[in-house]
Amino acid sequence: MKRVFRLILAVIAGLFVGSIANMALVMLSGHVIPPPAGVDTTTAEGLKAAMPLFEPKHFLFPFLAHAIGTLVGAFVATLATPGRTRGPAWVVGACFLIGGIAAITMLPSPLWFTVVDLVFAYLPMAWLGHRMAARGQRAA
Repeated sequence: MKRVFRLILAVIAGLFVGSIANMALVMLSGHVIPPPAGVDTTTAEGLKAAMPLFEPKHFLFPFLAHAIGTLVGAFVATLATPGRTRGPAWVVGACFLIGGIAAITMLPSPLWFTVVDLVFAYLPMAWLGHRMAARGQRAA
């Protein structure tokens, strides 16, 4: 029972830290790559209305937020896991993937971004986050 509790806590920690990393990058994005003039990115309705005005550069930080948030979350989940097993990293990746699918259904984006985001930002980053944390344990 103690192991199951630690695995659940590892997933929660990964989701929490990964979400912080994700939101930090989302909040930073408008300062690095400003949205088109007159666009309100503070509401979902404003984003929906502005989507046709966005250029590919405007999708860089959302992708990075999704990928790095998942990577960091999976890394933290693996570090907090007894034996550095991969299960919690995959759960974190799956949770972020579900969130990505929900975001795409609520806020339609160009097809190319949808494909790139769903294919490369979640499960591959969960795998990489686990590998990085597990490799760090072997090196120590």
